[in-house]
Amino acid sequence: MSSNRNATRASSKILWRIAAITTLGSLGFGYDTGVISGALPFMALDASQGGLGLTPVSEGLVASSLIFGGAFGALFAGQLSDRYGRLGVLKALAILFALGALGTSVSPDMWSMVVTRFMLGIAVGGASSTVPVLIAELAAPKHRGRLVCQSELMIVSGQCLAYITSASLAHLFESPFIWRYMLAIALVPAVLLYVGMQFVPTSPRWLVSKGRIAEARTVLAGIRDTQPEAERELKEIIAQCNLERQHGGVLSTLREPWLLKLLAIGIGLGFVIQFTGVNAFMYYTPMILKETGMGTHAALTATIGNGVISVIATLIGMWVINRMGRRSMLLLGLTVVVLAQIFLGVVLNFMPTSLLQSYLALSGVLVFLFFMQMCIGPVYWLLMSELFPTRARGLMNGISVSLFWVFNAIVAFVFPVLLGALGGMTFFLFAVVNIGSIIFCTLWLPETKGLTLEEIEQQMEQHFGGRKWRAVEAKAY
Repeated sequence: MSSNRNATRASSKILWRIAAITTLGSLGFGYDTGVISGALPFMALDASQGGLGLTPVSEGLVASSLIFGGAFGALFAGQLSDRYGRLGVLKALAILFALGALGTSVSPDMWSMVVTRFMLGIAVGGASSTVPVLIAELAAPKHRGRLVCQSELMIVSGQCLAYITSASLAHLFESPFIWRYMLAIALVPAVLLYVGMQFVPTSPRWLVSKGRIAEARTVLAGIRDTQPEAERELKEIIAQCNLERQHGGVLSTLREPWLLKLLAIGIGLGFVIQFTGVNAFMYYTPMILKETGMGTHAALTATIGNGVISVIATLIGMWVINRMGRRSMLLLGLTVVVLAQIFLGVVLNFMPTSLLQSYLALSGVLVFLFFMQMCIGPVYWLLMSELFPTRARGLMNGISVSLFWVFNAIVAFVFPVLLGALGGMTFFLFAVVNIGSIIFCTLWLPETKGLTLEEIEQQMEQHFGGRKWRAVEAKAY
């Protein structure tokens, strides 16, 4: 009995170490998306003062270039990971992370900054689609929820680190070139990711799909509690891969109705998470708070609060996700998001400008972010790693996450326009959209808690393959 417990502890430690290394890509994702808020004010300075002389329009180009690069990177990294493996793609992305970080930090003008930010976006988008998939394919069902959620934890930790680093550097150093150092720090997680990936095993599911069964057996033996467990899982993977080969190539996937329904759910979930307005809050919280009369410095300090709350909430989400299940967590998060947005709309529209209004608006933002990052963000990335079949997981994940980035760009562009035109009424509009998201998730979202990836695929094919839909009941571990 004690030997079994020791084996369990050993395999768990290996899996957590693998997740810690792999999610350095997610840390880079978070840092690179968050650091621009601290760097832009310095980049807007005239070239004679150490900046790039950005105008409001060119600021938008610089900020959005990473988002569009993310859409491109997610799409193509997914397809490449199906062909060449998740591990090889992440190594290439680590090099791209490093080149992008170096390029942005030494960019001499606006256009070179846009190009290098787009390159960095390819790495960010590629990591966002590849990291959760690799972790999910390595993890056992009882560990998968928390391990994949570690990716979301590293994203919000990277954003929080970017906010704190930018504020600290700006406070400690008076140099107008400090923005270059803010951007160059992104080299650190890129280098650590590349070095660390030398110690991460290849996905056993990808190995089996390429006929490399002996290698898959070796990998599973090293990351499962017992040899019988590893052999049982290997048999399931082989049987599922043999079944998948009967369906033809990857591109034929897009002609199978039940997989198209799954893809529609994946795309719909990207819409759900982005149209909560989460990135509007992350990018524009100072703008929201300044609507209440709060000063600029206080508003910027509150943005750091966003990062801290996001990290705490994600840690709690990792703890509860295997207890509550994916579907119930997402519905809980969306319900509170709607209530928080209605609250913000009431505060901004019907209260006089005052210190009380500022604090009530800030409390609404923080409640929103807490439930968003605890219940919605982690579940999205976990479902993106679970829903799709092995033979097309990279392709379907890549398409879904690519459109996730497109939805991100739409919200980032539309939100300030709506806020300027409608003021606090904007939040009522988002609440209505999110009520629609609750209806979508209630009707279509499956529960995947406690199932192996092969069992999830079998359940999805059964329930989306022509019979009337009902929620999938997963067995508990």
